[in-house]
Amino acid sequence: MPAIRGLVLSLAAVAAVFTLSLGAAGQAQEDSAAQFQAATEFFASARYREALDAYDLALQGNDAALVTRARKGKVRAALRIAEFDLARAEAETLNVDAEADAEAQTLLGDALWANGLFGEADTEYREALEETPGSSRARFGLARSLATRSQLDEALHEALATAAAAPRDAEVHALAGLIYERLNRFGEAADAYERYIALLPMVENNSTAAIAQSKVRLLRSFKGRVPLQVEEATGRVHRLRFRLADRKIVLQGRVNRAPVEFVLDTGAERTGLSDVTARRAGVIPVTATVSAGVGVAALGRIELGRADSIEVGTLRIRNVPVAIRRLVRGALPRWQSESFSPLAMGYSVVIDYQRREVLLARTLPEGQADFRLPMRMNRLPLVRGLLNSTHPAYFVVDTGGELISISAEIALALAMPPARRIPLRVSGIAGVDENAFLLPGVNLDFEEIEYRNVGLAVLNLRAPSVLLGFQLGGIVGHQFLADYRVSLDMGRSEMRLEKF
Repeated sequence: MPAIRGLVLSLAAVAAVFTLSLGAAGQAQEDSAAQFQAATEFFASARYREALDAYDLALQGNDAALVTRARKGKVRAALRIAEFDLARAEAETLNVDAEADAEAQTLLGDALWANGLFGEADTEYREALEETPGSSRARFGLARSLATRSQLDEALHEALATAAAAPRDAEVHALAGLIYERLNRFGEAADAYERYIALLPMVENNSTAAIAQSKVRLLRSFKGRVPLQVEEATGRVHRLRFRLADRKIVLQGRVNRAPVEFVLDTGAERTGLSDVTARRAGVIPVTATVSAGVGVAALGRIELGRADSIEVGTLRIRNVPVAIRRLVRGALPRWQSESFSPLAMGYSVVIDYQRREVLLARTLPEGQADFRLPMRMNRLPLVRGLLNSTHPAYFVVDTGGELISISAEIALALAMPPARRIPLRVSGIAGVDENAFLLPGVNLDFEEIEYRNVGLAVLNLRAPSVLLGFQLGGIVGHQFLADYRVSLDMGRSEMRLEKF
């Protein structure tokens, strides 16, 4: 009888443990669901850091469907706060499953894009469209990619079709605004940005929306005017002589007929003036926004205005949006604050360092080249390089810069053996980058152009990366460009290099 009783007690104990396990599992599942709900609410109110933490807790559950939804949310939240590496890692985990859906695939595309891997992102978007032709996010990715290759009419068609299919997707309207702006259709661009602002969470109106609102004010100031108006024969090529000063290309020009010395700056999103020159030329600020550049790891305030006319050589453009920069202690000298950015105005450019000559044209004739590099215009001109044969990254082509540099994030990812870091004093519009240093022993390739065992400047590019929405790999300036006749061809989306 005692043996039987022992058996009964043992069975009872097993049953109790089993019941407790079921209860704990059920409680854990309820907790995961509650955390997911909290994360969703945090995200909707633009509390993205808190959303990330809550999504992490939701990932601890054992409901596969809930875990997948939480991971998707985590990718979106990480992208909103420019945690590019985290977004990519989570998106890649999402897509380990062979049955990953189109949403997971487009999130991977978004994360790759944010990491500056535009070609890899394009592949994900195309594959998602093949699997799910109705995927609005995949079409958004396609539209964005077309815009960076200056196929603006096709990009606008895709963006508008996507906006019709997903009218509550704020990013699509922002993209449409950017494309309209590049097409010089400022009124329609302002309308698109206003739709974007209306879809943002109210709390975000203090940050993200403020940038868009400043754009709207600037664009609306052109009402009744033709933006970037030029009266010239189709195909005209403007030839300008320049002088080289401190490795900068200096052009003689005028703003509202006031003489100005411009630095040719392809690394600037728009033509810029110092506040001193703006006052002298009668350029009045219309609004203010934030800017970022080499110098300090933070966003700064910058004013935007409208110049009635800008002239360089035989080129005269009316109604030009300009940035007005206040001088910063320790930043570039004042004469370097006047920058002319032809790419931002839709002009292709050829720079002949040997002849000290610049050519500007809406459409460049086909030219000779020793090297041809695909170029994307993602607010700035970008070409792809490969570091130490393992790390692809996009570099800004910056005629206003001097060095070949990489971002601190890229330098960290290279995980090179410890070496003596040589401090550098690097100044930009924003001031001095106090933490800049020279990293020796790096291999860098731009397709057939090879640098072996070179020293590259390491800069803090976090602020411009956040503002642009993707991780900048680095910058190529005078050190790279000066050995070539350089053509930045917007129409063909390529940089051509002809060696002297």
